[in-house]
Amino acid sequence: MSHPVHSTILLLDIEKFSERDDVEQAYLRRMLFELADRALLDAGIEMTLRRRADRGDSVMELIDSNASSTALLRTLLTFVPAELRALNRRASSSAQMRLRGVVASGFVAVDGGGGWVGSDLNHACRLLDADVLRQALRARPGDDFVLAVSETVYQGVVRHNHAGVSADEFHAVTADSKNGPLPAWLHSPGSWAPVPAPEADAAAPGPTRQQPPPHPAPAPAPASTFGLGGATVNGGVFGGDNHGIGGGVFHGDVRFGSDRGDRG
Repeated sequence: MSHPVHSTILLLDIEKFSERDDVEQAYLRRMLFELADRALLDAGIEMTLRRRADRGDSVMELIDSNASSTALLRTLLTFVPAELRALNRRASSSAQMRLRGVVASGFVAVDGGGGWVGSDLNHACRLLDADVLRQALRARPGDDFVLAVSETVYQGVVRHNHAGVSADEFHAVTADSKNGPLPAWLHSPGSWAPVPAPEADAAAPGPTRQQPPPHPAPAPAPASTFGLGGATVNGGVFGGDNHGIGGGVFHGDVRFGSDRGDRG
């Protein structure tokens, strides 16, 4: 077995591959390999800087650490989605391809039979198969590609906001694996917040979020006092000369409130 060498790890997996027949699977595999070749060339990664492993419904690329991880991420965020859209527009519904992708880094050794060995590689494969990544792709019917990166790639590349790789578009997630929780970062433009279950709103007392709370009842108007000869409303007396709305003048006292009852 060779000595472990630090490399960038790229994994691409086809959604619902096992649901296709043999002819469709053969076509999708060919499209996947061709897309991976074009994407890596677009990122400036020549054949001499990469090694491929075929996993049937997915492909693994072991990339030399001297190749630019920033250029690779930029290509995965722009070139790959555009290529997938173009491919799927020309394909029948049964031959359309949607992908999950992972970029990680770490030490990987190659054994005598050409197999790859390394805990960092194992973590990347588990992230690719994690429910959090599968659910993210299912939740985006308008997209054909979803990407996650390992904690190491996020800290070393993504968080520095290189051109074309915005850290604000990545959100922390935790993938479940048989070795415990696996931290990662999911590319998810826009807000990333859990959506509350519908029953949570239905069970909550009081107004729902869609219904504004009722307006409070207006407080009773206080008694008013005017300074035209000294007058009090709500049982008070207007005294002296009082000007009406139409311009007339009242002379003497005008009584309101309980005094009406005395006159009845």
